[in-house]
Amino acid sequence: MSVPARAYLSIGEVLSKLRGDFPDITISKIRFLESEGLIEPQRTPSGYRKFTSVDLERLRYVLLAQRDQYLPLRVIKENLDALDRGLEPASAVGGFAAPRPTLATVDGELTPASFAQGSDIRLSREELLAASGLADAQLVELEGFGFITLRGRHYDGDALSVATAVFEMSGFGIEPRHLRSFKSAADREIGLIEQVITPLNRQKSNDSKARAQEVQKEIASLSVRLHAALVRAGLNRPR
Repeated sequence: MSVPARAYLSIGEVLSKLRGDFPDITISKIRFLESEGLIEPQRTPSGYRKFTSVDLERLRYVLLAQRDQYLPLRVIKENLDALDRGLEPASAVGGFAAPRPTLATVDGELTPASFAQGSDIRLSREELLAASGLADAQLVELEGFGFITLRGRHYDGDALSVATAVFEMSGFGIEPRHLRSFKSAADREIGLIEQVITPLNRQKSNDSKARAQEVQKEIASLSVRLHAALVRAGLNRPR
């Protein structure tokens, strides 16, 4: 979606907005931070910089990190990259960024909001291992079984959820190879949901597409509740 024209700020306007908190800021400093890749303002056809509110907040973050934490630009750039991928920056130099979001639950049950399409989290392989506790060999095994896949060059929040659950189950002696029935059952549930929403997706209206997404999330939430209830009932059967 295009940004309205006046949503853009000139470099002079950015300077004016920052100077109250950072009296020493100059146009040369802003240009230098751009040359270092910390901000990437757009350009007009004539070459003038166009800054958005996001650019302004990134600049403010950089200047605060320099002034208050004495962080070098390399570390600040790594922190900005982590924030862009939905993560909390590493707490120490050389550490790994950590995920922020968690699945939405009510009374311990997953809600339809938990099944929204996509994920803002983008993790490197090392970050996924650090966040989940998995060993690399376990991750290789999970990828081989189709439990976890790369999304482009990163792993998403779903990969993290799977990796974390598998790691916690490994504490009970359960290995990835023991969990293939879970994947098969999930694939069958996905097939059932797709049967329900396919007629909606075939319709051309925006309303039907939005309805399909809502139905998909609702059925996914119900299927998890049903699965949990069946497991609970089975475990509570009189022996």
